[in-house]
Amino acid sequence: MKNTNGNGGNTKLILLHPYILKQGSSNRLWLLVFLAFFTLLFLLTLVSTREYFTSSSSSSSNNNTTPVTAAIASTSTPLPKHVITTLLHYASNANTTEKMSYTDLKPIADVLRKCPSPCNFLVFGLTHETLLWKSLNSQGRTAFIDENRYYAAYMEDKHPEIEAYDVQYTTKLKEMNELVATAREQMGNECRPVQNLLFSECKLGINDLPNLFYDIEWDVILVDGPRGNWPTAPGRMSAIYTAGVLARSKKGGVSTKTHVFVHDYNLEPQRACSEEFLCRENLIEENGMLAHFVLDRMEEGSTQFCRKKSTAAAAAGD
Repeated sequence: MKNTNGNGGNTKLILLHPYILKQGSSNRLWLLVFLAFFTLLFLLTLVSTREYFTSSSSSSSNNNTTPVTAAIASTSTPLPKHVITTLLHYASNANTTEKMSYTDLKPIADVLRKCPSPCNFLVFGLTHETLLWKSLNSQGRTAFIDENRYYAAYMEDKHPEIEAYDVQYTTKLKEMNELVATAREQMGNECRPVQNLLFSECKLGINDLPNLFYDIEWDVILVDGPRGNWPTAPGRMSAIYTAGVLARSKKGGVSTKTHVFVHDYNLEPQRACSEEFLCRENLIEENGMLAHFVLDRMEEGSTQFCRKKSTAAAAAGD
C-alpha cells in the first residue's frame, strides 16, 4: 500500500540556523578587511619606492655621478701641500715636450691654493695640464676655452667633469700690430677696458661664448692658448685682451682683484699684448716663460688699460 498524504511526494524541509548565516557574513567581512589592508599596503609600497628612485635620480643628476666628480664632491678641504707637490712633480716630468716646467706650474698652483672658495678659474687652451688645473681647483669652477671644437668635444666626452668651450678666433698673428693699434684708438668706445664683451664689437674681444660666461667673476685666468706662433695662427692677442677686460669688469666676488698668468711670455706677441692690456705696473713676477699679473677692477667709464704707457707697447703699435 502506498503511503499517500496531503502534501504529496517526499517533501523535505531545510532549516538554516541563525548562527550559520551570521558566520558567512562574518567571513565575507574579514575577507574585505584583508583585501583593503593589502591594497593599502601595496599602494604605500609603490609610493615610497617611486619617491626613493626619484630622489636617487635627482641626486645623481645634480652630482653628475662619475668617479672623478664623486671624489671631488666628497672633498671638503683643500688638497694638502704634499699632494699638490706630487701632482706638480708628475705633471712637469711627463714624457711629452708640450708641458709646463715645475717653475711655471708652482706660482699658479700657489695662487689656486690660496684662492677663496669657490674659486673661478678660466683657462685659455686645452693642454697637457688640463686635468691638473681641474684637480687643483676641485672646490671651485674651472672652465677651458679652446680653438679646436673637435678636441674640446673629445675632452668633454672623455672627461665629463671638464667644462670646455670652443671659440672661433678671427685674428691672425701677422695682424697683431694693426689690431693692437685699432684697439688703442677705440679704448673709449668698443675696446674700452670695462664692458660686457657679449655686446662688444671690438675685434680683439671674444663675444661668442655662452651668456652666463660673461656674468662669472673670474678670480684666476691663465692664458696658455690658442696654439701656434706662425703668421697665420690666431695668436693670443684676443685671449690677453679678453682677460684684461674680464678682470677690470669684475663687479662682485670675494676679492676685487684677478690673477692673470700668461704662458710663453718669452715670445714677443705675448709680451707686447700683455704690456698693452695687462700693464707692466700690474706685473708682480716673471720667470722668462710665465708672467704673473694682478689686476684690480676699474670703474665704469674708464678709457685706459694702463696708468703708464710702456715703451714696449708703444713700439708694438709703430
